[in-house]
Amino acid sequence: MTTSLAALAAGVQPATIRDWVRRGVLTRCGGSTLRPVYRIEDVQVARRAAKPTRPGQRAVKAA
Repeated sequence: MTTSLAALAAGVQPATIRDWVRRGVLTRCGGSTLRPVYRIEDVQVARRAAKPTRPGQRAVKAA
């Protein structure tokens, strides 16, 4: 699935999918550099995975 569809399936923005790839939480399974493709199973695993934090990262406020 494309980045947009992966984001829709995970309930996040496409930028979050790209960030997960950059952080190593999610890996591409094919496609090209400009149009990567992801497996739905990998997207769901990444959605539930603990995310590494960066120094100075803003905390998520509880609703």
